[in-house]
Amino acid sequence: MLSSIKEYQPGPQIPQSVWMTLGLPSRGTMLHDLVHEGLPFEFLERIASLLQAQRVVIAKAICIAPSTLARRAETGRFNAVESDRLVALVAVFEEVLYLFENDVAAATEWMSVPVRGLGSKRPIDMLRTRVETKAVFDLIGRLVRGVLV
Repeated sequence: MLSSIKEYQPGPQIPQSVWMTLGLPSRGTMLHDLVHEGLPFEFLERIASLLQAQRVVIAKAICIAPSTLARRAETGRFNAVESDRLVALVAVFEEVLYLFENDVAAATEWMSVPVRGLGSKRPIDMLRTRVETKAVFDLIGRLVRGVLV
């Protein structure tokens, strides 16, 4: 008899914090200073690798046009607003990893599929504004606590 429910198989896990994996401080004045001066462009590749996504997907998620992305690659640094959005993306992913017990595959899949609790929008598409990002954090918090959405 075939089952329509896929058996859960845990995927690879991150052995340390997301922030340590990326080489970023998770909070404090060091992080504030990095965001103000602009994150080095290399963090885009690190974040894309961690999220198992292409750089253009991450750039689109934080509202960076392809032409702007090319300029940032040349200068080697993001501006403060873009850096802030990248940090917000990392913070959201950290919470999603917690929700999925550090299962990177499950977390990245959840980030890229429409979610009913977000009006059938993909979480990765809900990081363009603080209001949308807060909605993602709120939903994750409700899911962690087992509150129906």
